Amino acid sequence: SGHTKKRYEASFLELFDTVSVIVGYTENKDVFTRYSQMAYDELEVYNQLFDIYNDYDGVNNIKTINDNAGVKPVKVDQKILDLLSFSGEMDKKTDGKVNIAFGDVLSLWHDHRTAGQSDPESATLPDYEELKARNLHINIDDMIIDEKASTVYLKDPEMSLDVGAIAKGYAVERTAVTLQKAGFANGSISVGGNVRTIGNKFDEKGKEIPWSVGIQNPDLSSEDKTLYILHLSGESLVTSGVYERYYTVDGKQYHHIIDPETLMPAEYFLSVSIICKDSGMADALSTAVFNMPYEEGSKLIEKL
Repeated sequence: SGHTKKRYEASFLELFDTVSVIVGYTENKDVFTRYSQMAYDELEVYNQLFDIYNDYDGVNNIKTINDNAGVKPVKVDQKILDLLSFSGEMDKKTDGKVNIAFGDVLSLWHDHRTAGQSDPESATLPDYEELKARNLHINIDDMIIDEKASTVYLKDPEMSLDVGAIAKGYAVERTAVTLQKAGFANGSISVGGNVRTIGNKFDEKGKEIPWSVGIQNPDLSSEDKTLYILHLSGESLVTSGVYERYYTVDGKQYHHIIDPETLMPAEYFLSVSIICKDSGMADALSTAVFNMPYEEGSKLIEKL
């Protein structure tokens, strides 16, 4: 029934600090609008639950957990428990190269980056001794999850969770699965460079063909905006790059992916792209590999 489906697209700006785009091939516009609304609603829930900077009325989110570090366990939605257990698995798989308990270090970088972006003249780097002091508070074993009570407790009062390396891809994956269960068979969801395809798309003749997904050139001054075009059917592509979020101190750019070994922005790559089924895994792995020399990263990927 390929040729009876038309291409529709919707985009929104409010979620995960980035642009979200949903493309779908459906019988008509109303059907597509139902799916894109469903996607928005689902992503919005994850956006609130996984937020570490903002509070939402009546919502216990990751920020609530962090605010209660060393104070008390926080009762949370199953979606948070699922994310945390997935993140724990990824932490083990990557040998700690993507650790959601790294928040105390990341927040110091975040504060300096935000200040430096709004006032470039007086941009500063975090103090290295302070980074090292904070690095003593990143032990994932200090996160106590009580599945029966649906609570999360951070034992170390200085510890904080930062799910930035996983949250977008994870939310995209869960949303894609929800849409597929509801009958959405041919589409793609992209949230700020986390792309998850569902089935195939259709060409002019109504024949099924894979989705074309581009990998952005990390050299923004280049004429070539895209390095590669990949052809995906039901797979995810996630790219982590130095161009995503950075600031400049004394003429040098410092991006947001912090190497757990050096506590400084990782310097192995300009950009890393991961392709696999699961968008959450692709998101976690793109960060992990970004933080490793090429040989070590390729060994990790071959092992999976």
